[in-house]
Amino acid sequence: MRDVAVVGFAQRQMKELDGSPTCLEILVPILADLYEQTGWTKSDIDFWCSGSSDYLAGRSFSFVSAVDAIGTLPPVMESHVEMDAAWAMYEAWVKIQTGEVDTAVVYGFGKSSAGILRRILALQLDPYTAQPLWPDTVSLAGIQAREGLEKGLWDEAAMASVVARSMSDAASNEWAIRRGATSVEDVLAQPLYADPLRRWDCAPVSDGAAAIVIAAGDKALQARQRPAWITGFEHRIEPIALNARSLVESSSTAAAGTAAGTAGVDLAELHAPFSHQELILRSSLGLADDVRVNPSGGALTANPMFSAGLNRIGEAARAIWAGDSDKALAHATSGPVLQQNLVCTMEGR
Repeated sequence: MRDVAVVGFAQRQMKELDGSPTCLEILVPILADLYEQTGWTKSDIDFWCSGSSDYLAGRSFSFVSAVDAIGTLPPVMESHVEMDAAWAMYEAWVKIQTGEVDTAVVYGFGKSSAGILRRILALQLDPYTAQPLWPDTVSLAGIQAREGLEKGLWDEAAMASVVARSMSDAASNEWAIRRGATSVEDVLAQPLYADPLRRWDCAPVSDGAAAIVIAAGDKALQARQRPAWITGFEHRIEPIALNARSLVESSSTAAAGTAAGTAGVDLAELHAPFSHQELILRSSLGLADDVRVNPSGGALTANPMFSAGLNRIGEAARAIWAGDSDKALAHATSGPVLQQNLVCTMEGR
């Protein structure tokens, strides 16, 4: 296996949906930021891979327009996944492992404001039994949270503590400032939104994009003094049928975490769009009490579709670059109520 590291990360999250720029307009400054961070130019990048959704954009091959942000002349080697860009990063990592390329840029983007997000995401469900009922993502998460409460796996105070800590950690985040939640009591004082969820238990809908640069061996050392070296990378999937798996535990996360190796982790960025899902993920990964979870605020403070998972990898890498972590774990999820899960571990050397 080749040594591969994360050496660049940039993101932009739109907190106000009205009049937000196109994905192309969001991506251009992000890619410029990556070039400045690494000191590289387009010619230094061997491979490009993106993550987005044609369903969300409302047209076929919508990702092709984003290639304009790269520049099509001279031609580039490019690929795409129809899901969160964390999985695009996995593809790029595999591409580097083959020895065919040494560097890659991975980017993800989505405009949740382009349609009715909660209805669009119902298209991920089993097309024969669940999708015809059009259950939306928040309602499904409410069912998941209720089952955990009824089984005594967590209580509302535990859910509220996740929200309060996320808002406190992301004190400079615009969404956190606007919500103003600083304590468990503040969260519990809010009315129910989708019983048993309160509005603050649910990630905000936001447009946005993010991009990451990964590189192998000496290339990584050229770009950054303390790269975030990838030590484990794995993703797993569970059945699409909601009655064919447990909703209150995540066996796919546990399996991916075991394969990626979680020993020695001191920081974890978990992609949990709902407060109770952080509790599920932390338990499935077996994280110790002293592991810092989502110091960036996590998805509860900003959840841009198809880049929120990639953001978790980027935020974990940033902590390693800054010397705030020696070994970090990043998690991404896709599909209904934690159906598909990816775990990436990184360390500073």
